[in-house]
Amino acid sequence: MKLGELTWPEVDALARQVVVLIPTGSLEQHGPHLPLFTDSILATAAAEAVEKRMSEKVLLIPTLWLGASGHHQKFAGSLSASFSSYVGAVTDVVESLLPHGFERYFVLNGHGGNSEPNGMAMRQLKAKYPNFWFGHCGYYSFAEEMAADLLEGPSKKIQHACEAETSLMLHVRPDLVRLDKIRDDGLSAEPPVQGMVNHFDEISEQGSLGYATFASKEKGRLIFEAAVHGACANLEAIYNGYVFATS
Repeated sequence: MKLGELTWPEVDALARQVVVLIPTGSLEQHGPHLPLFTDSILATAAAEAVEKRMSEKVLLIPTLWLGASGHHQKFAGSLSASFSSYVGAVTDVVESLLPHGFERYFVLNGHGGNSEPNGMAMRQLKAKYPNFWFGHCGYYSFAEEMAADLLEGPSKKIQHACEAETSLMLHVRPDLVRLDKIRDDGLSAEPPVQGMVNHFDEISEQGSLGYATFASKEKGRLIFEAAVHGACANLEAIYNGYVFATS
């Protein structure tokens, strides 16, 4: 079920056991070959595919597209919410539905910069409403292990407008991929360091990061299907309930 397509009496009649699914994305630069809305397009596509497969168990919220993207703002067109505004938007969605008795909430994220703010929002909500269910995860995490074996470039993880993300866009919205602009990009620190916070104009030449030249539509299809399958299994467990036990 999609919240935006229901009437208020239809929402009021829903079982409160449904999982409220909140996709989060961004509008930020993705190098010269992918559109600024890439993260939101992919998060929305994954969330809509999940909703289609389990429509009676999921209440899909319209995608929150204004992400925490300050690290991309040196590139024209990138828009960003402040951290407080972003956390507030996620929290406000949840707190709009909590008074109506909906119990389960899950954020399905498509932008790395949202990960920490999503976690903060969910932790704050859990502290405030301990008897309700809150979770968050990137859609790609459900396909990460499979994708690592599939990717052919030197990097086996998702980065930014990389082999994985470009493959996903070739599957979901091939009309928006500038094939003639695809290139590998990314700079490395010398000597290597860990844990540093950098903006994308510091670590890339044209805004992308990774080996996009290895991308293919078939890889995108396989990664997308794995992500949707994993997300559905995760939400099924949240819908049905789970317990903690010794292993």
